[in-house]
Amino acid sequence: MQACNTTRNGAHAPCALIPIYNHKDTIVRTVQSLRAQGLPVVIVDDGSNDATREVLDALALGQADIQLLRLPHNQGKGRALTAGLLAARAAGFTHALQIDADGQHDVADAPRFLAESQTYPQALVCGKPIYDDSVPRARLYGRYVTHVFVWIETLSMAIQDSMCGYRLYPLDATCAEIARKPLPARMDVDTEVAVRLSWRGLPVRNLPTRVIYPENGLSHFRMWRDNLRISAMHTRLLLGMLPRAPRLLWRRVSRREAPCAA
Repeated sequence: MQACNTTRNGAHAPCALIPIYNHKDTIVRTVQSLRAQGLPVVIVDDGSNDATREVLDALALGQADIQLLRLPHNQGKGRALTAGLLAARAAGFTHALQIDADGQHDVADAPRFLAESQTYPQALVCGKPIYDDSVPRARLYGRYVTHVFVWIETLSMAIQDSMCGYRLYPLDATCAEIARKPLPARMDVDTEVAVRLSWRGLPVRNLPTRVIYPENGLSHFRMWRDNLRISAMHTRLLLGMLPRAPRLLWRRVSRREAPCAA
């Protein structure tokens, strides 16, 4: 595998960030694959069970390139992600590659995310999923509803998939947005943070990446509860877009009229 550049003293110092809740059967392979590419790993244990805690303890024991954080009880993906982003920045990293612990994401694509962020260091690099036949059809079609809402909320089609949890954050801008307003606690976090970073003016790069739904995989998405949260989030973001609309529209016009570099 291609090695990732992780020089702390340079301008580009990335790490991988993995929120985890009870994925003891897939976390070891994911972390080992990332480390094989020379990428330090920050793991945030969101109140996992004893079996998962034991696996994480053994994984991190004596490993300087693995930072293990623990939340005292399960608080949700958004809280775990926030804790990890802040910890990564405090540790001196400039970028964090968020990846799921459940084996859905193709770790071999990590160098592509890192290369994209080296070329566009201020950008949010979002995974654009390429699904196989393992994807549940209801989940697949439901994503398109969120896509349309996000295009309205940002007055742009720059974010091609806001729900994919495989993405790379520039930490200074992301942590500044967290300081302005905390991120939501649960599964609505991925879409909301992407929209809010777009509002801040961050450019967005979209990277096609293979996403699978492993057989007998453990999902923490709860259809009714999380869909209600997502509906409330879109209401909140639509209302937030309205006072920003003139600036968002002006940004689009300005970018369209900006002269091309020679």
